[in-house]
Amino acid sequence: MIELVTRNYWWPGVTRDIGRYVEGCNLCQRMKNRMEELAGKLKLSEVPEKPWTHLIVDFIMKLPVVAGKDAILVVCDWLSKMTHFIATTEGTSAKGLARLFRNNV
Repeated sequence: MIELVTRNYWWPGVTRDIGRYVEGCNLCQRMKNRMEELAGKLKLSEVPEKPWTHLIVDFIMKLPVVAGKDAILVVCDWLSKMTHFIATTEGTSAKGLARLFRNNV
């Protein structure tokens, strides 16, 4: 901001006055320039060569209880987009989830 003003104007205390103005300006505080470097160009994701080597796993929870189950474990393959939906409960342990994964996928 200082550089833009000092291109055309100058007076004693110009940097101090500009600093005070920017600190008091609501719009200037909301629209601050980023100090970090830009992220750069996006890189393409690596495409899997075989199905079921790269998986996406997620849960759907807080469902109504049906047959004692109130959650769904969703397992999706990146390459084929094939998906498995496995009924489970919210209180299932890590060991139980590993067993569900092994038996159903």
